[in-house]
Amino acid sequence: MSSWEANVRKVVPYVPGEQPKNRKVIKLNTNENPYPPSPKVAKVLEQMDVQQLRLYPDPEARDLVEAIAARFCLDPSQVFVGVGSDDVLAMSYLTFFNSGKPILFPDITYSFYDVWAEVFGVPYETQPLDEDFHIRPEDYQKENGGILIPNPNAPTGLEESRDVLEQIIASNPDSVVIIDEAYVDFAEESVLPLIEKYDNLLVVQTFSKSRSLAGSRIGFAMGNPALIRYLNDVKYSFNSYTMDRITIQIGKAAMEDEEYFRETVDKIKETREWTKQELLKLGFTFPDSASNFIFASHERIPAKELFEALKAEGIYVRYFAKPRIDNYLRITVGTKEEMEQLISFLKNYMGTIDK
Repeated sequence: MSSWEANVRKVVPYVPGEQPKNRKVIKLNTNENPYPPSPKVAKVLEQMDVQQLRLYPDPEARDLVEAIAARFCLDPSQVFVGVGSDDVLAMSYLTFFNSGKPILFPDITYSFYDVWAEVFGVPYETQPLDEDFHIRPEDYQKENGGILIPNPNAPTGLEESRDVLEQIIASNPDSVVIIDEAYVDFAEESVLPLIEKYDNLLVVQTFSKSRSLAGSRIGFAMGNPALIRYLNDVKYSFNSYTMDRITIQIGKAAMEDEEYFRETVDKIKETREWTKQELLKLGFTFPDSASNFIFASHERIPAKELFEALKAEGIYVRYFAKPRIDNYLRITVGTKEEMEQLISFLKNYMGTIDK
């Protein structure tokens, strides 16, 4: 080892889902939306003046912030935007988790949470989900340096009620509580109304899932103006121009097209429920997903075996070789046609196994 390496911060990085170069595969491994973005996004791109790209973008991304604020009936001072919700969450770690006390988040959750903690030197403690993969509110009623909870959770897909989450928020007035709502548009309710009641609550959402813009990287946070102001102070100290001109305008267009947003979300939810019923017939069990994916385990066939068989067939799903969840597959809800092909393959494969 070179002498300079002794001073390098060494972390185990987050491993994203595989992005196969072959576009003919059925890609159900990274929870992307199977439908294109709003037609209004295409119109913005068609009309974009490339001469504008020689100029720096608006550091406040004001057009996008105002569109988000209007959609959620908020003041722009209550909205922060970043380059994907990952960027928003990373900025939140830098901004709010500096007490030296451990932050708390579930043991089975988005695997970037502990990576950020390691990168930024933030102590943390994971709180075990119960045997049904639900949060236990009492685990978050102890001294801490901050709390981060995804709802619905990933990879389980389970949604906690607003009442359960409010118990946690209310019992931690001295900590910032972040609710990561990346998948909330496929669920029943957001905790967003609670930001008017609790000044320590930050709600984070994304354009990657329900608005089909994973490739453009737009995330946002909503909370009281003081939280947003602190986030912006850190953002401008890190990189003032984090979002480009094109992204700001297509994000604005996508946020304003409520009709298309509802249409695609409803299609995904309908396909999700159809897929659940078909998987049950094949002997799968799963938590009752409130997201755009299903976290499924088969009664007889190991998840890793199914993962490999599906991949060989050109159907990509996600497998996690981790304690408690190593016999589950996370299956993104694609189009109805894609899910029919998935079910057809599983029927044929299991028929071969049974012989």
